[in-house]
Amino acid sequence: MKNIAIIPARGGSKRLPNKNILSLGGIPLLVHSINYALANKDIIDAVFVSTDDALIKEIALKYGAQVIDRPSSISGDLEPTITTLQHALSVLNTTVEHVFLLQPTNPLRPENLLKDCFEKYLSNNCDSLFSVSSNHHKLGKIDANKFIPFNYQIGQRSQDLEPLYFENGLLYISKASIILKGTLITENAFPYFVDHVFSKVDIDTKEDLDYAEYLFLNSK
Repeated sequence: MKNIAIIPARGGSKRLPNKNILSLGGIPLLVHSINYALANKDIIDAVFVSTDDALIKEIALKYGAQVIDRPSSISGDLEPTITTLQHALSVLNTTVEHVFLLQPTNPLRPENLLKDCFEKYLSNNCDSLFSVSSNHHKLGKIDANKFIPFNYQIGQRSQDLEPLYFENGLLYISKASIILKGTLITENAFPYFVDHVFSKVDIDTKEDLDYAEYLFLNSK
């Protein structure tokens, strides 16, 4: 296998219990990422769900993904994604060149995003790529009950702000060799800009899920 997709989907979720298997558009949340990967078979050779949960495993297999049993030791709330990816690569008995990380909590993606990102990733000869979107809010911090502007001056118009960008979580691509060394986003990572309403969906609460449902039903 040259290119694989990995979908990390552990069973524990405190703020939104059973988050990864809650229904979105009539199918479990994580299935949206499985289906998205399977729809890109011309690029992705295999789709894996890494999980510690029996029901998630059953659902993943039902919808056409392969499953990597994740140890409980790397399934905790504070465990970084990189250890899940490293574990997945370590147990696969095959050579992998590129890894596509699809987070189940970002279930809605533009149709051509993966193809366009992979083309950009290859043409720029970079070690990794991640999707970003712009933020046009007037940001600041509060210190000693005083608001301190971060990206603007008081009185400045919003349309005159220099845009800031955020990691939207829709897609990550990285060389497997880089992941095994402990890095997902490298210094030469390409920030792929996405201007789409789906970039604002990151499900962590019931309100996030309701918003995703609204977009799913109204984006067809």
